[in-house]
Amino acid sequence: MGKQRGQEALTKIKNSNVRMTPQRVAVLEALLNSKSHPTADQIYQQVGKRFPTISPATVYNNLHTLCESGLAQELTFGNHSSRYDGDPSEHYHVICTDCGSIVDLHYPLLKEMEALAEQTTGFHISHHCLEIYGVCAECEAERGKA
Repeated sequence: MGKQRGQEALTKIKNSNVRMTPQRVAVLEALLNSKSHPTADQIYQQVGKRFPTISPATVYNNLHTLCESGLAQELTFGNHSSRYDGDPSEHYHVICTDCGSIVDLHYPLLKEMEALAEQTTGFHISHHCLEIYGVCAECEAERGKA
């Protein structure tokens, strides 16, 4: 794992109210090093290389703690396994309907939609969720070969 990402994980945990454990740092490092929004099992496989005695329950508990503290976020898309994101900032996800890959989309202008919803409905808007589905370039290329 990259030294910079490891330091970023340490800094994030130190600046939070979360107790720092080597396993928790390793789980957060795995999230920060991944661009694929991994499942808990994928994180378990990665962290298990460094901590062979770690249990899946420990990984799940650490993911839960990181999400509860705002250091990560759990992504749930329909009936599929939850995926995890080490970037807790407000952003959106584009999901491939063929292979399931997930790519981040940062688009701050959608906050204007929340303001419009408040103005037109009188609701106090707390948040919104947007998922965009399509076929990634790699899957599209595979479709073209078929």
